[in-house]
Parts: sequence; C-alpha cells; structure tokens
Amino acid sequence: MTTSPRPLIAVPARFSATTSALRYAAEVSARALTEAVWRAGGEPATIHPADPAGTDTSARLARFDGVLLPGGGDVAPHRYGVTDAHGSVYDVDGLQDACDLEVARRTLDLGLPLLAVCRGLQVVNVVLGGSLEQDMGGPEREHRHLVHPVAVRRGTLLERATGAEKAEVSCYHHQRVDRTGTGLTVTARAADGTVEGLEIPGARGWFTAVQWHPEDTAHEDPAQQGLFDAFVHAARGGSCGR
Repeated sequence: MTTSPRPLIAVPARFSATTSALRYAAEVSARALTEAVWRAGGEPATIHPADPAGTDTSARLARFDGVLLPGGGDVAPHRYGVTDAHGSVYDVDGLQDACDLEVARRTLDLGLPLLAVCRGLQVVNVVLGGSLEQDMGGPEREHRHLVHPVAVRRGTLLERATGAEKAEVSCYHHQRVDRTGTGLTVTARAADGTVEGLEIPGARGWFTAVQWHPEDTAHEDPAQQGLFDAFVHAARGGSCGR
C-alpha cells in the first residue's frame, strides 16, 4: 500500500542542562508537542539551535514543510530594547534567542506554515518590532499552571482551526505582549486583557501564534488538537483553515 509521506515539521530544540536518560546536557523537544504534531499527521523533526551568524537559516528551513516554534525560557530584554532585566526573567540563552529569532524571521519570509506556542508567540512579536511586559505583576497575576478561558476573534485562522469562539486553555507564562509587532493583529485575549493569540492578515503562509500551551490538553480537547491539525494540513499544502 502506498501512502503519502508525512509533512516534515521543524521544531527548534531547547537546551537542557540535564536529562534523566543522558549523562550530560541535552537538546530536547516537549513530548506532548511532538505527539500532537504526529497525531495531526506530521513528522516532527528537532533541529539544532545553530548560530545563525555561521549558517544559512533559510537553506536549513527550505527542506521542511512547516515550522513549529515551541515554548521555553524568556527572551533577553535587550532583544526588544529594554536595558534593565526584571528579577523574574529566567533561562535566557543568547544562542537560543538568536536561533529562534532568525528561524521566525526566515519562516515568515519563506511563507512556510508556522505555528508559534508561548515563547514562540513572544519571539515572533519581538522579530516584528514588538515588545514584552517582563513580568505580569507577580504570582497573583501571572498565568503559570493556570487553565482559563480565552475569547477567540471570529473569522481568524485561530477560530477556524479550533472551531471555537471561547476556549479553555492551559497556560504557563509570567510575561506577555506589551506592544504588538508590525503587521500583527490580536486574535485572542484572556479576561484580564492579556494577548493570547496573534496572526498576520495577508501573511504569505499559514501562521498563527498562541500564548498558551495547546499541547497540554490536545490529547483530550478537539479544539486544541485542531490547531495542530490545521497547521499540518497547511504544511501538506492544503488551504488555510481547517
């Protein structure tokens, strides 16, 4: 029996100081994230966060059918023009930032389908000239270990992918969008006004970004799995939307 190959999805790795299965530092991808891509029919492929100054990122990405920018630590504040880092900023890595920012920039330039999750959303916002609120105001205001409703804007890729105008989402972030980047439009907000979704109307390729972690509940929530399904469908060459 002949079957079509799965669309190849690039997932930039995250650096990990230690892992239980390896003796030394590792490069990892979240299992729930790659499983959601696999369920959607994609082939997730972790890529090394190489220094973009020494490699052609566009050439690296050209072999892929789509790119997924995952969550991770904070983007260095100087990347969006802030010289003083808040005390809550954590896990900043210069190489990780340089790689992710260049991957986001080149993916948008190439028109490859792009799904950006949590840190990924923030990376895209920064690439397009936006800024971040370094801390949302302490434990009582941050969205860490929190499931809460978001309102989804009608007529967006996000609404078509999830099939919902309101969704329960799993969040883990203490930062949020401050100033939105050039060309970006807000597609979802939490009750406290936090930007939870971004898109680019008229983008060359399929693109949506969410501040939450859809992979956390995608195995049991069709709305969250729908994001991965729509993304992989676009990577397969399908029309925008679900």
